[in-house]
Amino acid sequence: MSLIEISKKYFKTFSNKDLSGLQEMFSKEIKLRDWEIEATGLEEVLKTYKNIFESVDNIKVKPLDIYNDNDTVVAELDIDINNGQKTLLVVDIIQFDNNGKIIDIRAYEG
Repeated sequence: MSLIEISKKYFKTFSNKDLSGLQEMFSKEIKLRDWEIEATGLEEVLKTYKNIFESVDNIKVKPLDIYNDNDTVVAELDIDINNGQKTLLVVDIIQFDNNGKIIDIRAYEG
């Protein structure tokens, strides 16, 4: 599976609020950073995602453009929260380890 395909699976798994599915995709050393939060390590990142999922009724991530260079994927995303109550334009930079596991996610609100 290509890194772009893994990234698309990640966005779908995130949209489904599937913590166990995300756990399978993440390296134990994963780091997460966006404009509001920062988390390091699998347990802390999953806890952060759980808090995000509990704070919204639904969240849908739609990739607009995805680019891959070596071990990094850059994706421009449209994120719909609670059926249009809020929409975000976000750029994710996702880095993968040698096993195709996500090791770093940096998100920037546009």
